[in-house]
Amino acid sequence: MAQRLFGTDGVRGVAGAFPLDPTTVARLGAAIVRALESERPVRIVLGRDTRESGEWIARELARGAGSAGATLTDAGILPTPAVAYLAGALDFDLGVVLSASHNPYTDNGIKVFSGRGEKFGEIEERAVETVMADEGWRVPASAEARVTTAEFGERYLDHVRRLLPSAGPLTGARIALDLANGATTTTAIPLFERCGFTVTALGNEPNGRNINLACGSTHPALLAAAVVSTGARLGVAFDGDGDRAIFVDHRGHIVDGDAVLLILARHYQRHGRLHDLTVVATVMSNVGLEIALKRHGIRLLRTSVGDKYVMEEMARGGYVLGGEQSGHVILTEHLPTGDGQATALAVLRVMADTGKELAELASELVTYPQTLVNVRVKTKTPIDQVPEIGAAIARVEAALAGTGRVLVRYSGTEPLLRVMIEGEDQASVQAWAEEIAEAVRVTLG
Repeated sequence: MAQRLFGTDGVRGVAGAFPLDPTTVARLGAAIVRALESERPVRIVLGRDTRESGEWIARELARGAGSAGATLTDAGILPTPAVAYLAGALDFDLGVVLSASHNPYTDNGIKVFSGRGEKFGEIEERAVETVMADEGWRVPASAEARVTTAEFGERYLDHVRRLLPSAGPLTGARIALDLANGATTTTAIPLFERCGFTVTALGNEPNGRNINLACGSTHPALLAAAVVSTGARLGVAFDGDGDRAIFVDHRGHIVDGDAVLLILARHYQRHGRLHDLTVVATVMSNVGLEIALKRHGIRLLRTSVGDKYVMEEMARGGYVLGGEQSGHVILTEHLPTGDGQATALAVLRVMADTGKELAELASELVTYPQTLVNVRVKTKTPIDQVPEIGAAIARVEAALAGTGRVLVRYSGTEPLLRVMIEGEDQASVQAWAEEIAEAVRVTLG
């Protein structure tokens, strides 16, 4: 059986250690090309974030790809969605991004996009892993990288600006941007200034080691303080590779991906653009989002955790809006992948069209209390084969009566069963979670 290399967001690990050691990276570059089985020489566009390991990983990946007959165009430091756009808009067969998203600089990763700008799914990833498992070939030590360089930033900026060509009534408004010392340091300031905003920038001094360091979408406290102190209308924090965005309203309150999905869903619905009145999110989105959408006749479809699973579901149903609580939002009318800067422009567009501040737009989302209990188990027996656990879940679901949610699933990496419950009252939620957890301990612990 082929070894699993791809996780929920590409191949990721510590730079220099397997699977991101030089030998494996070069072999992966060749395997990606071999798996494509193209009748013409494969053309790859590559972008990366600001991690110091990006340059040597790019070199080794290009060396491997070149050994399989491919040519690689290095577009330099660009957000992940920019590379996805370039792969689909220009004459490339693949797009590759070197980034570990919101992880520290010691990590890195390899994300692969098709020539349509779509992130590799399970089928494509398994094909690459099968080629990697074949010991009948190798990358010659003498193989050399076949690399050209190009500046594509303006092409991407022209594309993303279509979401908000002008700030309109918001012209001159101050917005604060936290660039996470990452990939958006090359694009965000010119993008928002050209739209007509006055920009205060944080996390805009990358040095190869400070990406996501106490900044960006996973550390929004600094941005919240800056929004309040500068009197900004809102703040946006991107992650290291720019495919997610977390917002801060003018009061300094955090607005996450669930609230953004609700804001955009209502806007799309009002303008007749929400296909099948459906939004796609993962199992991690709060039940408050589901309840708020339901009040407006909008359905929420849930997937496994990972934006690629959200996109796969969106593609199956032709849905136009989906995302994750963490700030990955996918607007398929723009791109088939998350784009933090596009999400920010879409939210600003709603503010401009409605005359409402972000705080008011987000206020409709009531986040329900949540509790998570992890129970260590001896075996990962399918839940539906354990009547005692099933009965406990049924009792809790009956007690919730449609005002909450139960999610019971095994950890993918540890001998744990995770019991997550959301409901209107924290004390009740905690008690119900313990009831199910006790049934797990008795039967599987």
